[in-house]
Amino acid sequence: MNAIERQKKRLTKGGAKTRLEISAGGIVFKRTPQGVRVAFILDPFGKWAFAKGHVEKGETIEDAAYRETREEMGLGRLRMVAKLGKIDFWFHDRYRSETRGVLIHKHVHFFLFEAPPEAKGRPQKKEKIRRLIWVPLRNISSVSGYKDVRPIINKAKEYFSGSGRGAGGQGNKVNPDTSHLRTSASQHLR
Repeated sequence: MNAIERQKKRLTKGGAKTRLEISAGGIVFKRTPQGVRVAFILDPFGKWAFAKGHVEKGETIEDAAYRETREEMGLGRLRMVAKLGKIDFWFHDRYRSETRGVLIHKHVHFFLFEAPPEAKGRPQKKEKIRRLIWVPLRNISSVSGYKDVRPIINKAKEYFSGSGRGAGGQGNKVNPDTSHLRTSASQHLR
């Protein structure tokens, strides 16, 4: 039995209801004269996080990531530049009344978005997002309030390290056609 199976067994002890949720979100960066800056939101739990939200019926994972990131961060123009990967985790929902007490297995797909250099953003107050800050790329690992997103942060850093497409030279040419990234929600477990 692996760690995930042990966690699920521990959490479902006593026949708890479970629910699968698929979400998508983004890490947003901008290029400034002072270097690359990455946006964080202060979530309802008081932790610095990246925008994410549920994939709605009929929506692709990429479309959901774009919509949720724009809404939660109040950013207009965003350009999807890379798929960063997927994380999954288990938790008992204590936040939403319709699923309170339910064991949730959440899969979150993350994408990298570029914002214009002058982008400021505005936190979505109705979602209880309190603040938005822009952090130097080198500091993003220490700012994130969630350990489970570290593999996604590392993938974002790779993008700028020379092994990704965001480094200098040829790597700065980002394909604006993101059709190769399209994924339906039914393909989320791959």
